[in-house]
Amino acid sequence: MLEVNTIGLDLAKNLFQAHGSDASGAVLFRKKLRRDHVLRFLAAQPACMVAMEACARSHYWAREIAKLGHDVRLTAPGYVKPFVKRQKNDAADAEAICEAAQRPTMRFVAAKSEEQQAAAMVFRVRDLVVRQRTQTINAIRGHLAEFGLVAAQSLFHVAKLVAAIEDKIPGIPEAARPILSLLVAQLRSLDQRIALFDREIAQRAREDAQARRLMTIPGIGPITATAIAALSPSTQTFKRGRDFAAWLGLTPLQRSSGGKQKLGETSRMGERTLRRLLIIGASAIVRWAMRKGSTADAWLSRMLERKPPMLVIVALANKTARIVWALLARGGTYRATAVTG
Repeated sequence: MLEVNTIGLDLAKNLFQAHGSDASGAVLFRKKLRRDHVLRFLAAQPACMVAMEACARSHYWAREIAKLGHDVRLTAPGYVKPFVKRQKNDAADAEAICEAAQRPTMRFVAAKSEEQQAAAMVFRVRDLVVRQRTQTINAIRGHLAEFGLVAAQSLFHVAKLVAAIEDKIPGIPEAARPILSLLVAQLRSLDQRIALFDREIAQRAREDAQARRLMTIPGIGPITATAIAALSPSTQTFKRGRDFAAWLGLTPLQRSSGGKQKLGETSRMGERTLRRLLIIGASAIVRWAMRKGSTADAWLSRMLERKPPMLVIVALANKTARIVWALLARGGTYRATAVTG
């Protein structure tokens, strides 16, 4: 009797699809499973490789299935898509996952522990609250613009619009003022929640030795340092800092052919939160250097002389990502290169 070698599992809310194959790739079974039957079915199977697409729910299932003795592999959905034959459905997806996982050069995503997912939650929720604050500010701006009240961009100038609502400046109809006051109250509540998240993140940065080492890198503060510690996979996942920067999506897309190298915009693959934070930190350094007109970093000076600011910002974020990997992989703290004159 042929033994199951690989099981491709297409995750869903309630109805899962399993595709089993032997070592040669021959199909052994295609089976639909209800959510409460998945672990019972896999427990009856011999120890084998169980492959799934990496997603928010896949890490929970990876932990539970690994307890049954199976070798669990998570594959990025983009690497599975080329193996889907013609029509897309649950059975085709499960087969594609199974075939993709059997490729000898396939890359896999490390399953996260409950502690890692819990540590990452503060950044996810903070981003949500920041987006809600931005939506509220835009609503206040839009409604007051209907009555001819306009303030300059940036969070600082919103206070002028809030004052116009609360001080009963003429020009705002009395019927609209109670509704606008609700938006002001919501804005202040969101500000308080963001401040609470910032204090929590700052406390974690003080207590985490790894985060304290990362904060010695220019452009990395408590939020970025704790985000890297919580969201980035093990350094053993990457052979070098260049691979870590590529995972973050800070390397250009290639459209090379015929020996001619053609580089495009950044790939924007990998962890969006970390990429955004590194670019924000690099932007602060570049804009400060441009404002002062000089910088002690010779590399940054040469880049600013030859390249546009946005390109320099992305290049600096790429460089920072490589430094981050070096510190995580080899230990120590950041030491700036001495300037020789």
